[in-house]
Amino acid sequence: MNPADYSALDEALEIMAPNGPELNNGFSNHAPMCIEAMCAMGRHDSVMPWFERYRRWLAPRPSRVARLTDENWRGALGDVRRVEDWFEYFRNELEDRPWQAVLDEWASRLAPGIMAAATHGVIRTGHATRAIAIEDNSARRRELADGLAYWAAEYLPLPAERHAPARAKPSEAIGRVQMIPAEIRHGNFGSFTDSLAQLDSFAPFKQTLDAVDTSGDASAFVSDLTATFARVFLANAHDVYTTIAFVHAVTGPSSLRPMLPYLDDATAHAALGYGWQAAAAMYATFGSSADLRRVDGAKIRDVDELIDRAIASGDEHAIKFTEVCLREYALNPNPAFLAAAEHATRMLSRS
Repeated sequence: MNPADYSALDEALEIMAPNGPELNNGFSNHAPMCIEAMCAMGRHDSVMPWFERYRRWLAPRPSRVARLTDENWRGALGDVRRVEDWFEYFRNELEDRPWQAVLDEWASRLAPGIMAAATHGVIRTGHATRAIAIEDNSARRRELADGLAYWAAEYLPLPAERHAPARAKPSEAIGRVQMIPAEIRHGNFGSFTDSLAQLDSFAPFKQTLDAVDTSGDASAFVSDLTATFARVFLANAHDVYTTIAFVHAVTGPSSLRPMLPYLDDATAHAALGYGWQAAAAMYATFGSSADLRRVDGAKIRDVDELIDRAIASGDEHAIKFTEVCLREYALNPNPAFLAAAEHATRMLSRS
C-alpha cells in the first residue's frame, strides 16, 4: 500500500466549493469523502479521473434560510432546509476558533444524532478531520464546516431508554440486538432514513444504546465495534441495497477514529455509544442473519489489489469501505476486514 498523498485533495475541494452536500438525485455527495480516502491510500493519481466521472451528479449549494447564532441554533437541528445556514455558521466558527475546539464542542452536541443522513454527516466530518489534521488550510476548513453542517442539518436521534450501561463489548452485545421480525418489517423504502423510522415503534431497540460499555480504551472499542460489524456485513450483505446499508454500519462508527485525538474523554465515550447504536440500528432494520461465526478468508491477499479493484469498480462506497477496512485491519488484523472489502467491491462493481 502506497503512503498517503494528499496532493490532489485541495484542488478537488476547490472545484467542489460551489456544490452542496447532496447530489442532483437526492443522494449524499460522496466525492469529498471518496477523494480523501483515495489520498489516504496513496492513490492521488486516481482522484481526478474518478472525479471527472462523478461530478456530473453534483448539485449547487442550496439557498440560505436565515442566519444561525449561538442563541438560536437549537431550533435548526435536524432541519434539512437549513444546511447552508449551518455551513455559514460553522465556517465563521472555524475562522474565529481553533478547529479542534469547534470539533470537540460540536461532536458532543451532535453525537446523539449520529445517524444523520444514514451516518454520512459524521463520515464526512471524520474524513475532513483526518485531512485538516495533516494540513490546516482554507479548503480543508471549509470541508470540515460542510461535514459538521450536514451532520447538524440531518441530525437524527434514535429511540433510546437510558439505563446503567452493560459491561459488554460490541462483540458481546451484538447477540442481544433484536432484528425487526420479518412479519412486521416493511420492504425497502426510498431511503435508509425512512426504513430506520420503523425502530420508533420497535420497543426492543430502545435498550440498545446502553448495551455496551464505552468507558475503557476508545481505540480498542472502535476496533471491536468495526470488526463486529464487518462480520455483520459478511452475514447480511446479499444484494446492492443491503451491501450499502451494512457498509455504513462499519464506516459510520469508524469515522469517529480520526476525531478521537481531538475529543475530550466525555465527548469521545458518549460518541462511541451513539456510534454503536447507529450500527446496531442498521442490523435491527436490515439484518436477516444472526450467525456471525463464519468468515471466509479474502481470496485477494494483496492489499494493493484490493485497492485497485475498489477504484476500478468506480463505486464510491466500495472505495471508501476498502479504505476503512484497511485502516482498521492495520490496527486489528482481523480477517473479516479483508473479506468484507473484497465482498463489497464484488457486490458494487459497475463493470
